[in-house]
Amino acid sequence: MKKQTIIITGASSGIGKETARYFLERGDNVVINSTTKEKLEKAYRELGAGPNLAMVAGDVSKKATGEKLVATAVEKFGSADVLVNNAGIFETKPFLEVDEAYLDRFLTTNLKGTYFTTQAVIPQMLKQQGGVVINIGTPLVYHALGGVPITAPMASKGAIHALTLQLAAEFGKQNIRVNTVAPGTIRTPMHGDTADQTAGIHLINRIGESQDVAEMIYTIAKSNFISGAIINVDGGYGAGHNLN
Repeated sequence: MKKQTIIITGASSGIGKETARYFLERGDNVVINSTTKEKLEKAYRELGAGPNLAMVAGDVSKKATGEKLVATAVEKFGSADVLVNNAGIFETKPFLEVDEAYLDRFLTTNLKGTYFTTQAVIPQMLKQQGGVVINIGTPLVYHALGGVPITAPMASKGAIHALTLQLAAEFGKQNIRVNTVAPGTIRTPMHGDTADQTAGIHLINRIGESQDVAEMIYTIAKSNFISGAIINVDGGYGAGHNLN
């Protein structure tokens, strides 16, 4: 397969770091990002700090961070072929307790981060006459759970799903493909030590691992004919629940 340059936001831990490892092990170039410089540097070392890896610290809700990511990818590796918009936050709070500042946190990190980093990379992909954008969503956009108060993160993730389809339509003729991967509960620092307690909300009665998501991201990156898709990697979470 063609060697690609992959930009991954939110890559200091969890799905982002595992996705970086997955591409590196298969010979691709990777540029990793995180808001926290210290955590990013630690991940950089854990991933081998090799010649195929670069890092850029910064807040992805600022377009300048995306522009720096693209410039680093092009200067170091000659292209920016795949953007994985992985940076995101998730919390619970009852709808009637959500204030403007709380909602803005999710819209800023999840939606603006995805929106403006993509806006920064598209011009380079147009120059290259092709590219792939892979966003991270959730099956919960279409599968609401009573008793789980997540209107703020769902508002931002629902917007990402909609953005995915529209970008796929606007740039499809330029050979730029845009998709969303929607994970179920994945064993990451975000979900803490109690993640296995949610096994039963997946049809296969277990939670997922970061590599499960990395495999799908890699598959989409290497495909030539997947675009405008919302792909659940969720053990059946979006379809139903295991109540045995």
